[in-house]
Amino acid sequence: MKKNQLRELYKQKRLNLTADEIVSFQKNIFDQICNLDISNITTVHFFLSLTKFKEIDTQPIINYFRENGKRIVVSKCNFNNQTLTHYYLEKETVLEPNKFGVPEPVNAVEVSEEELDLIFVPLLISDDKNYRVGYGKGFYDRFLIKCKKEARFIGLNFFKPIEHINDINEFDIPLHQVIYPNKIE
Repeated sequence: MKKNQLRELYKQKRLNLTADEIVSFQKNIFDQICNLDISNITTVHFFLSLTKFKEIDTQPIINYFRENGKRIVVSKCNFNNQTLTHYYLEKETVLEPNKFGVPEPVNAVEVSEEELDLIFVPLLISDDKNYRVGYGKGFYDRFLIKCKKEARFIGLNFFKPIEHINDINEFDIPLHQVIYPNKIE
């Protein structure tokens, strides 16, 4: 299938998840994240979730990394050129929703992509080669290309990857790993 078809299909599949399924899936994903080796990680980038779209709740994961002494970074969207600017998320950082309801930092210190060691990436679905389908604006592909080559990109998803996305292009950046419920390494 092509990205547009997959995007619509998996948005609907996610909306169809029950509250119990989401709680169970999130716990499974969280448990997998707690088993990652984070000893060489200093700075971690997160997306902030939108409950109205039944996105994975990243707050418990943020808390886990913060409790383990990691610096937390989140982004602001620039809708004029579809890029992201990154900021430290401290406990006192104020968040305000942008025009799409995504929480963004207001009073935070800017961070370069080069400082990021681990980036958690939102997605609707991925394939066996770790290419992803997001919301279709290219924000994350523009962002990931700027990161240092040692940085790890991990996608978080409620659904097992599909075999193949038909319309991958040269601008698509594959993830290093995708974590989804009941994944067996």
